[in-house]
Amino acid sequence: MGRVLADFYKDKVKEIIVLTRGKSEVRDSVRYVHWDGQHIGQWIEWLDGADLLVNFTGKNVNCRYTKQNKNEIINSRVHATNVLGKALMMVKNAPKVWIQCVSATIYRDSRDRDMDEYTGEIGDGFSVSVCKQWEKAFEQFELKGVRKIALRISFVLGNSGGALPALKNLVRFGLGGRQGDGQQYVSWIHEKDFARLVDWAYYNEKISGIYNCTAPNPVTNNFMMTQLRKAMDLPIGLPAPEYLLNVGAIIIGTETELVLKSRKVIPAKLLKEGFQFEFCDIESAFTDLMKG
Repeated sequence: MGRVLADFYKDKVKEIIVLTRGKSEVRDSVRYVHWDGQHIGQWIEWLDGADLLVNFTGKNVNCRYTKQNKNEIINSRVHATNVLGKALMMVKNAPKVWIQCVSATIYRDSRDRDMDEYTGEIGDGFSVSVCKQWEKAFEQFELKGVRKIALRISFVLGNSGGALPALKNLVRFGLGGRQGDGQQYVSWIHEKDFARLVDWAYYNEKISGIYNCTAPNPVTNNFMMTQLRKAMDLPIGLPAPEYLLNVGAIIIGTETELVLKSRKVIPAKLLKEGFQFEFCDIESAFTDLMKG
């Protein structure tokens, strides 16, 4: 998502700064500045006078939930958010807007009804606990002159990262059928709409608080895979029943929750406040992504 935003803004703004665990360098008109996600360092000077801060930091959840991985998943999110909040309190000219990317998985597993920002039911379990701690870390900072927005992000559809490239590979090898019973819902957003949403939230001074960052039409896993096969012109796809997913998850080092939890999340606040999605249905989203 960081790359998506950098591409979106590279011809629109004076300078883009990316805080990274990698080396400090300038590449493709983007300045990368090293930080460890744990401590305040010289990178703080780049916050002073910046217009917008967007935080994605967190260990990839595509792993087995061992004790060590659980600690890293939580700490990488909570510590980084705490560090950024403290840094903003130290600089003379803090960014006008802080957008914190969190997760739509905070809601319970839902097949029966939509989960929105007003009546959505918070779930339980490890992943939900991570989301709660993440949002709490963000909410604790009261920063004068800084408008704060938390985006509960769903499954971002894009060719440069995330789950879509892996799903496309499954389809290519004839394994792109439904996962589990296929009736679990998938909330999704096209990467272009994600970037447009960040920009819209920055310029719209009325926007603050928590927003679901999803397209308005969640779909079942079975429908999603059917439409992906159609977009790729590969109509045959073998299904993956739950028992095979459990075995496969162990082999490749991940958790079945990532594909089996039903996330029927809708962006009620975005729709109410006037954000216009370019991609409202997953068919048009896949068609567009197959072009690139």
